[in-house]
Amino acid sequence: MLILTRKLEQGIVIDGQVVIRLLAIEGERIKIGVEAPRSITVLREELLREVADENHAASAASAAHDHADLARALASLARPA
Repeated sequence: MLILTRKLEQGIVIDGQVVIRLLAIEGERIKIGVEAPRSITVLREELLREVADENHAASAASAAHDHADLARALASLARPA
């Protein structure tokens, strides 16, 4: 991880396309501006994690449901006719 010190209105350029700028310091909060081409997705990390966690939970629930359906199907095949 690269750690930099910036003053108000100073920025950081990433890959010549993305500019991260320190806009304001208000108590314990820092306002950051991000300038990036529309082709680059910019997301808050905590929202990305939340969506990933929800997707993982939904996938696990779906897999459990699919396994239960498969087990019932196999059980019905094993019953004598």
